[in-house]
Amino acid sequence: MNRIVIAGGGIAGLTAALSLHAVGRTDVMVVEAAPEIQPVGAGLNIMPNAVRELAALGLYEELAAVSVPTSELRYYHSSGSLVWQEPRGTGAGYRWPQLSIHRGQLQDVLSRAVRERLGRAAVVSGALVDDFTELPGAQLRVAIRDRASGATTDIGAEILIGADGIRSAVRSAMYPGEGEPPWNGMLVWRGVSWMPADRVGTFMFIAGNNRQKAVVYPMTIPAAPGEKVLVNWALAMPAEQDGAPDRSDWNRPVPTAKFRHHYEGWVFDGVDVGEVIDAAEAAFEYPMVDREPLVRWTFGGATLIGDAAHAMYPIGSNGATQSIIDGRALAHAMAAHEDPARALLAYEAERRPPMTELQRSNRRLGPEVVINMAHERAPDGFADIHDVIPRSELETIARSYAVAGAFDPATVNQGSPYDVGAVGAVGALRAVRAVR
Repeated sequence: MNRIVIAGGGIAGLTAALSLHAVGRTDVMVVEAAPEIQPVGAGLNIMPNAVRELAALGLYEELAAVSVPTSELRYYHSSGSLVWQEPRGTGAGYRWPQLSIHRGQLQDVLSRAVRERLGRAAVVSGALVDDFTELPGAQLRVAIRDRASGATTDIGAEILIGADGIRSAVRSAMYPGEGEPPWNGMLVWRGVSWMPADRVGTFMFIAGNNRQKAVVYPMTIPAAPGEKVLVNWALAMPAEQDGAPDRSDWNRPVPTAKFRHHYEGWVFDGVDVGEVIDAAEAAFEYPMVDREPLVRWTFGGATLIGDAAHAMYPIGSNGATQSIIDGRALAHAMAAHEDPARALLAYEAERRPPMTELQRSNRRLGPEVVINMAHERAPDGFADIHDVIPRSELETIARSYAVAGAFDPATVNQGSPYDVGAVGAVGALRAVRAVR
């Protein structure tokens, strides 16, 4: 049997499939709920440590062609005053850039690579993993339900990887009483807009106060002089109505008029947030939710990766990044340990502690806390941020979050710690086992 089943064909699941293929596992089945894997969603940032891992999988050139290497991040007070700016990617001394990319483009590159390397049959779409049962002899029975017919089929597996997101069925089977993801009372509105390149700048920015924020950054480079670029935007503020929004409708389309007025006059070094919103063809509303850190990800031959393991607030550009690292680390552990149960425990021992800290850091607002600090100390703005927050304090906040996310230059400038596939499938397995 020796089959690996991955629940979820998102960024975490697809990266895991490619990484497992790189260490010689070709018996991988990706089970995806959507009828087909389509390039949907808005923008995201891939931090240098994850770009490094995607490069080790041979995907860098494709990704670079459909993304922007973000070289600077700026934080602004809602008055327009600059709070903090820092170089990113190669400009900060990393070997690899930080890439701003449309989620759909990233997923498209990953899904095409999976089908090319593992075969089209490796991805089963229109189905989802409902449950699993541990069997004698270190085997699993995995229940897979066809979404169209509702019919359920049980298959045998050696390993089950729950990569099925914040509302993971695999996680629910492990923790049946957990319930819905907790909501912090904030709403997030997201969208993409085609804008003249000179109206959006070349940097990424996060702006606002202790109540509401805006994130804006370009994701494409002009195809020709005068051509427009694709811009990602995300806005957040407390919900005005009583009670939680309907979380059964996760990607609820809403008219921009619902929130546009809250961002009137928000202009930061020439980038007008209202103008960006007005250029959007559609907007979507999300409750800001996460998951409680778990004390255990692995049960026998089943484990969790990505949002299923450590869903966190959309702060600090870490969701996709850490999902990619999870997939690579899991495959590395599988190559290093012949016993699958030991491999999954080794993966969890490496990844769960830092992800727990990162989840907690995001609840404290991660590096974005500097915006709240600036507002609390100078609500009406300031001439010089260092009169409000000492430089050393700002630097400490930025540095501590980089360390928590494991994308500091001391580690990222090294070769990939998970690149065991470069010498070939069989050779990789032998090489890793030889140095245990």
